[in-house]
Amino acid sequence: MPGLRHRTLALRVARHARHRRAGVAGPDPGGTRRAFPDAGLVSVVNATLVTGADGYIGRRLVSALLETTSEPLILAVRADGPAELAAKRQACGWADSRVTVRAVDLSTPDPFAGIDPAGIGRIVHAAAKTSFTVDRDTAQAVNVDGTIRVRDFAATCPDLTRFVALSTLYAVGATTGTVLERPGDGASFVNHYEWSKWAAEQQLLAPGAPPVVIARLPTVIADDDSGTVTQYNAFHNTLKLYFYGLMSLLPGDAATVLSLATAEFVVDAVRSLLKPEVPAGIYHVSPDAADCTTLGAAVDPIYAAFSADPGFRKRRVLEPVLVGRDSFADLVEAATVIRGGPIADALGSITPFAEQLYLPKVFDNTGLRARWPGYRAPDPIELIESVGHYLAGTRWGRSPLTERRLDVPAR
Repeated sequence: MPGLRHRTLALRVARHARHRRAGVAGPDPGGTRRAFPDAGLVSVVNATLVTGADGYIGRRLVSALLETTSEPLILAVRADGPAELAAKRQACGWADSRVTVRAVDLSTPDPFAGIDPAGIGRIVHAAAKTSFTVDRDTAQAVNVDGTIRVRDFAATCPDLTRFVALSTLYAVGATTGTVLERPGDGASFVNHYEWSKWAAEQQLLAPGAPPVVIARLPTVIADDDSGTVTQYNAFHNTLKLYFYGLMSLLPGDAATVLSLATAEFVVDAVRSLLKPEVPAGIYHVSPDAADCTTLGAAVDPIYAAFSADPGFRKRRVLEPVLVGRDSFADLVEAATVIRGGPIADALGSITPFAEQLYLPKVFDNTGLRARWPGYRAPDPIELIESVGHYLAGTRWGRSPLTERRLDVPAR
């Protein structure tokens, strides 16, 4: 926020000597910190370190790196002990001999004590708390302080050729109009998540910090162009309320441009930004303006997709209506008075972001396009409709997608 007091940099270049422990601290279920033994100090030549490697984008980036590069990977994940660490490795399918998985808790003072900085060639910082409902203290501890610890570790890596940190387009907060690929002014924010990502960017760009590529990510609504969804967010939760006839009044200005993308699009962009020749700086991982749509234009494909579902038609749900701030505030207040129930619960995930839908902005991606010759974005209307078919057909992931549930063939 405007009054944020920036931490002074303490780039501890001589931290090689800190590898006096063979374990990495992990959170104790009772709230105290404890260390658990692993394989000792990890020292791998020319390795790529990925934090948050078991997250939604992290997992897909790791898969892409294994398919397209020959470099070894050190994957940092949260784990309370060896058993959970092994379980995460198995769940993510990391059987490749090039992969080393380590427990790293960014809320601890020395999270990378088990990793030799001398062997790190690239770092991708993908770990973050990405919920719009995150509280201020958690956002500070994970997104800001955790980023500081990654930045400080990066400063100790003598052979580091690339440091990429994932951020969000909404690190610019309540800004409107054309947003350039440059630091935000930190004037105001819609929620603590946005603020924390702005604050993290400030720390990454502080004087004396190692050169960094900051990749501001868009709203990811599907895994790929097929419309398959395996991670749900405020976008999907809003549509769920509408599909079940619980909310026909949706927040937002019809003219608001939606920067929507797939995980595949994001991963391809990040891979391009990992190239050593890409200059340090901020990049908007956003589709071109021509490949975006407005909130008003997104209503029709959603209604068309849902209307292919017999259950939706049976409920006789009308086409959604976009309402102004005051009307949506009244809806939220009414749900608060009722307390509990699906409407109040779902609105809880929507409300912290809804204000952004009244703040039209267009993200300039000139820098990204200059560094990504293979740029390709899905048609936004087709993507939205495909996502709508998937959500309705699977009931938001609760059942397998079957063509019998829809009156149109699956794409």
